[in-house]
Parts: sequence; C-alpha cells; structure tokens
Amino acid sequence: MSSEPITVPEAVNQLLGIVRRLHLAFPHKAFTLDGRLVGDLGEVLVEQMYELTLLEGLQKHYDAKTSDGKNVQIKATMKANVTFPVDHTPDYYLAVKIHSDGRIEEIFNGPGSIVRELIKGRKDTKTNLHSLSINALQKLQVQVKVTDKIARRTSQA
Repeated sequence: MSSEPITVPEAVNQLLGIVRRLHLAFPHKAFTLDGRLVGDLGEVLVEQMYELTLLEGLQKHYDAKTSDGKNVQIKATMKANVTFPVDHTPDYYLAVKIHSDGRIEEIFNGPGSIVRELIKGRKDTKTNLHSLSINALQKLQVQVKVTDKIARRTSQA
C-alpha cells in the first residue's frame, strides 16, 4: 500500500472498482457504497461460514434461510454496536463483527426471541432499529444452546 495521500476522486474510483469486482464474484449482492457495503460483505462472509442460503436481492425482514426454512436476519458491523429490528422478531438472528483483516467474529447466533426479550421495554425508534452493544449480545450469547444455533459449515464454500 502506498503511503502517499489520495484524492477523493481517486479513492471513489478505487472503491467503485472493488465494488464491481465483489459484485462479479457474488452477483446476488449489490455492494453499494451508500451504507450497505458492510452489510453485504457480512452476509457473504456469513453464507460462506454457516449452513444457510442468502435470499436474492433485498428482502424486507430477512437476509437468509436455513435448510429447514427458518428465516435469518444477519447484521454485520465493524464498530461496537449492531442493530435489531423494532417491528419484527426473526426466527434466527446472526450478528457478526468484521475485523480489518477480513475475518468475522460471531457476536450472537440464536433465536431472535432471546434478543427481543433483552429489549422488550425499549421505545420504538425513528429508524425502526434498536442499537445493541456487542458486549450485551456476547453476554446474551451464553444463554443459547448449541442446538439453537445456526450450524457452521463443515467445509467453507
């Protein structure tokens, strides 16, 4: 990597080139730079690691399905918080943190009802999303039985 400064137009051009390459490799995701990039990256990484199939395009409440037809909401972050929907409870909620080296860390993997119980007293938000700290979800994760988690793939796709 160069240590020379970059102009904004150069950076945008390089980012768009990366997005085009990602879309060619994973055509079922858009990888747009308008706030969806981390989410799309997370969904692709999760699909490679877990026994689930991403839904095509954008779906209102869910991102994937398990082999037995359960709906999965996937949330990815590169920060200290992730979001959980205000208006519905997914069958499964899978939250991951993407690290700067590209690996993902499982934050929460289990029934959405467990997370819903954590936030049951909160007021609705304008964004229709509750913000949850990674620490809170990691503490909650210990309550999830192995049989209530989405299984990891034995060999990654």
